[in-house]
Amino acid sequence: MYKTTKDDIYAYALSKTLTKVSSPATVGLYSSCENRISLILEQMSVYMKQEASTIEQKYEGRYKPRSVTPSFCGFFALIGRMLFYRPIWTEENQQHHNIRFINVHFSAWHFAGSDLLWAGLAIRLFQAMQMNFGKLQIALYRVGQHDEEEEVNKKIVEDSPNHWRSKKVCCCPLWFLCLSIIVVPLIILVVLLSFGLPEVETDKPVNGTTSQVGVLDGLLIAAIGVPAASALRFVFLMGKNLIFNQDLNLKKGMDNDRISSQLGFMNEVRKEMWFLSQFIQFMEVFERRRIRVVLNITNLDRCSPKKIVAVLDAISILLSDEESPYISILAVNPDVLVQKVNFADGCFSKEDRAHEMLNRIVTLAFTVPLLCDDSKRSIFDSLTCNSKKPLRTITSDDKVSCSSVEIAFDTKESYPLMDSTTVALNVNEEEVEKLVRSILTSNERNLNKYMLEDATSMRRVINSIRVTVIIMKALKKEHPQSDYIAAWVVLANQWPCRLSWIIQCVEDAQQRAVIDRNNEAHTDDSKTLWEVFSESRAELYVMSAQVEDLLEQDGDPEMFERFLKMDFQFTLKDLRTFEETTVNLDHSMRKELSHLRGTSRLKDSGWMRNLAPLPITTIINMGKEDVCKELERMKYPSKYIDIVRNKDLNGTALLFGDADDLKDILDMTLAVGISPPCSPSLLVYC
Repeated sequence: MYKTTKDDIYAYALSKTLTKVSSPATVGLYSSCENRISLILEQMSVYMKQEASTIEQKYEGRYKPRSVTPSFCGFFALIGRMLFYRPIWTEENQQHHNIRFINVHFSAWHFAGSDLLWAGLAIRLFQAMQMNFGKLQIALYRVGQHDEEEEVNKKIVEDSPNHWRSKKVCCCPLWFLCLSIIVVPLIILVVLLSFGLPEVETDKPVNGTTSQVGVLDGLLIAAIGVPAASALRFVFLMGKNLIFNQDLNLKKGMDNDRISSQLGFMNEVRKEMWFLSQFIQFMEVFERRRIRVVLNITNLDRCSPKKIVAVLDAISILLSDEESPYISILAVNPDVLVQKVNFADGCFSKEDRAHEMLNRIVTLAFTVPLLCDDSKRSIFDSLTCNSKKPLRTITSDDKVSCSSVEIAFDTKESYPLMDSTTVALNVNEEEVEKLVRSILTSNERNLNKYMLEDATSMRRVINSIRVTVIIMKALKKEHPQSDYIAAWVVLANQWPCRLSWIIQCVEDAQQRAVIDRNNEAHTDDSKTLWEVFSESRAELYVMSAQVEDLLEQDGDPEMFERFLKMDFQFTLKDLRTFEETTVNLDHSMRKELSHLRGTSRLKDSGWMRNLAPLPITTIINMGKEDVCKELERMKYPSKYIDIVRNKDLNGTALLFGDADDLKDILDMTLAVGISPPCSPSLLVYC
């Protein structure tokens, strides 16, 4: 029997949140495991369809949306709306409860051969819209509804009970005029064929003969010719748009270097994206539901740095219009993406770097939490059972056997029907909404003073709070006070580097406690995070030059101290509570900090003690007697030991003291040992 997995829970939380966020929105789905990203995206599409169906059933009595696959009558109703009516933007049709998700997969690797990777994104959207709505409907909308001049006009929301307004020509409804043009000539034609064409004779001779002019013949030709010419024009435009559609035009522009190099090419692509947005808004009014296009962008981290930056720019320019219905999911390995963007051409200022660029674009950062040890064991067991099939995911209780592990496949054909394996998670939606509402409206500790003025950052915090609450409810975790949940999200959003450093220090301390069999240090849950940071801040300062890019992502250091020391005194117990629910913290930062700290501690191993100076962490905690013992072990002259003891030089003084002053005190002409970039000091590790 299929069991609920943690990745199922993460997919469920994301899908629930996407039904609440306003478009446009960009979700950063970060994980170093490509299989986990693919599986979460697959499950998300299923959960979003289920959520849309649940919402329609909930509001079925009040709003009856049209079917996604229209009937024969519905097809002609759509044609009539496109030809003879224009939508009226009202409060009701702009805030529909019902929603429809259209999932579009864009693999950047498939377009990596083109110099204009971002144009491939637009082509993929056009193809998806044609598959979901039909080429005829899109071409008909372009001919009957689209007007490029409306782009400069602001949408006006009216207070009207009607949702459609008839097109008019000289104060006459267009449908009535067209009906008259068709019906009146037919009536005249029937009458004339029934009674014959009367002839009018003239008394004046022309060229010696008497001519007869068929006046009614001319009127009949004129009456039939005008609608015939209009119909021919309409058929011509329809045929042109059906044959020479926009994705074909974009492909030709991409293949033509002369056209693609022009500045106006991206503007043309932008206009076409705006056309798609207008078409979707028209369909929202017709179907009586919100329509959201979920664009899953994958394999972007496999492309070159220049093309990655181009796609990120396209997301911020083409898909971030105020009225666009797009929700972009950027599914990447953040570590690879950050390194490539930072080495891209033109990356000169702080704003051009990867973290800053993502912060400007992403409105919901979701980092898939790391697997625990039991989960890794489950993966190993499942691969042992069937090594040709990668593990689908691991169960929420992390206890699986070979017979109970659900397997998924790598290719599209081998994916099972997701509806048959989707688990109905036991999450009370009313409790979730109540808790989210109380968190967002609570202002007991004035959390707003720690937020940035940027609206994108605020949206990121709000969306992350909702995701965190859903995951905690799904995992059945005992959540702390409501303001502490919001505070934790703000902490990860405002000071990601410092929080990553604290988490890494706690993890290293736990591992060291297990090695040293120090159970007391391993179970001290009352220790605050500020105490952890205070004990290791000197070490972070020494390696600050190596993590400068990461520290630049943090906010005000003084506000960070006030946050953890005074307002929110998080403990190690709180850290373990939020460990599996923290999705807005980039693991790549912690990975880099772990690498630097691990390299530093490597010098403290037994085989290196006689070959290299002490690590920073050891020196910081050394008293003067410890320094003296180390000098004796390294066989330094006794005069240096006496100076250290008399001058009370402890490890901190040696580490942060001025190099020239230390040389004068120790009467040294050259620095002894290997020194850090900040100050060449005795015993200091670089």
